[in-house]
Amino acid sequence: MSTNQPVAERQLPPHEPEPLIRTLALARRYHMGKSAVDALRGVELAVQPGAFVALVGPSGSGKSTLLHLIGGLVRPTGGEVWVGGLELGRSTDRQLVVYRRDTLGFIFQSFNLLPIKTAWENVALPMMLAGVPAAQRKRQALAILEQVGLGHRGDHRPAELSGGEQQRVAIARALANRPRLILADEPTGNLDSRTGGEIMALLQRLVRDEGLTLLLVTHDMGVAGYADRIVHLLDGAVQRIEVVAAPRNEARVTGSAPLGAEVREL
Repeated sequence: MSTNQPVAERQLPPHEPEPLIRTLALARRYHMGKSAVDALRGVELAVQPGAFVALVGPSGSGKSTLLHLIGGLVRPTGGEVWVGGLELGRSTDRQLVVYRRDTLGFIFQSFNLLPIKTAWENVALPMMLAGVPAAQRKRQALAILEQVGLGHRGDHRPAELSGGEQQRVAIARALANRPRLILADEPTGNLDSRTGGEIMALLQRLVRDEGLTLLLVTHDMGVAGYADRIVHLLDGAVQRIEVVAAPRNEARVTGSAPLGAEVREL
């Protein structure tokens, strides 16, 4: 798809609230030799600001592809993906760089911390790319680490931190440039159940207290139970969307509690 076309602006009817994320007949096809694989097929999805949405489904269902399209990491081969008034498929490469820098925070399963950098230096990296002065970077990085419960570990390198602490550093890094949207790909996949519950409680609190929008990929329905909505994908299409009537709450996190969530279908 061409990257030189102007970015379209979409006008919604006055009675329709503007979602932060909207996909319209979104499709992504990959070519593997002579074969074509449809990773996504006509996905229609709207996510309001401040929502916590979990994308679930088996391997190959398209959940990570959808996250990567919303993250501007790959381009659609059909349909549209809008985030905050920007249509990513028709955006230039430069526009996508700015979008990822200023609008998004990414959290990965494998933490992706630089081993030679301290915790605060890892958190400060996105601020360095945004041109924030050095003294301000350190001050803000330490403040964000405090926010995620690691203010006392700022001078430690990743090898000196537990898995849960490393993921908290990764979350702090995702918050560094004050994004509107957090994209998380299996953020508890490398953690034990108790630590994973603590990380999910932290993310849930950040959504509530900071007004963030969180889109999370997981194969674990217990993790999905922390969300407000669960989007089930299968074979590249949305099968159903559920509203979680009683999301798992940080006050109930014990590490050994049942991971089920009460849901009702939309």
